[in-house]
Amino acid sequence: MANKLKQILVFGSTAIVLYIGVQLIATRSLVSGMPPPIRATALDGTALDVPKPEGRPAVIYFWASWCQICKAMQSSIRSLARDTPLVSVALLSGDETEVREYVKREGFEFPVVLDQDGAIGRDYGIRGVPAVFILGPDGHIRFSTIGYTSELGLRFRLWLAGL
Repeated sequence: MANKLKQILVFGSTAIVLYIGVQLIATRSLVSGMPPPIRATALDGTALDVPKPEGRPAVIYFWASWCQICKAMQSSIRSLARDTPLVSVALLSGDETEVREYVKREGFEFPVVLDQDGAIGRDYGIRGVPAVFILGPDGHIRFSTIGYTSELGLRFRLWLAGL
């Protein structure tokens, strides 16, 4: 029994170290500190000036309509947006009509900025989606991640960013 527990602990520890290593490599190109400004009009007509510190943590979420991993995260993102300031950027996802249809179909109720040519994504150093930036109450990036992240993982990072 003790040998089995030891194997589980070694396997779990190895998996955590590998995950952290992959994240460090995947996120090395992402910006840190104060994020580049996003001054745009969202698809719903809202004028955005991001980052605009609101005194609490916030999220910038980069996604693409063709990304299946992004699609798997949509329910977590929708849930976060109910109680967290969140702006999303549709990266290389087609023209405005296509993105509007996708947003409607997915039930997005948060601001969506269209990044048709990928310029905003390049400013943020994005090489893959989904990408999430967690901002602290001061507007600085506290955490960034690429790839699937659970709602629990995002909420934990938001909690840490607020400390």
